[in-house]
Amino acid sequence: MEKKTYQNAQGDLSNLQTPDIEVWENQYKDRDYTVSFELAEFTCVCPKTGLPDFATLYLNYVPEKWCIELKSFKMYILFYRDIGIFHEHFVNKILDDIVKACSPRSASLKAIVNTRGGILTTVESIYPYK
Repeated sequence: MEKKTYQNAQGDLSNLQTPDIEVWENQYKDRDYTVSFELAEFTCVCPKTGLPDFATLYLNYVPEKWCIELKSFKMYILFYRDIGIFHEHFVNKILDDIVKACSPRSASLKAIVNTRGGILTTVESIYPYK
């Protein structure tokens, strides 16, 4: 039996032109505190079936010099609604872009993807990466 990889189902994510995540200066960089966002309406497209996927995202980060500006982050997240991307990839791509934008001390992004075919999928990525 030949193994299916779906290798060409999704484009190269390094070339994906996403909107900028804007930041503002953290005036309390001398202390550790956690900022948490819950995004209940994340949507993207399954690159295999073309059907929409829905997820709740949980972002936690400890800011260093910069904090994430919410409106630009909302626009960044909305960008994905028409993008064909695997669950594992959108979690890692979004966290990469957050780290690039605000250089946090630490961050984690967890996605709980709505049940499809009887399977509930959870994907989590943690920065600093190992």
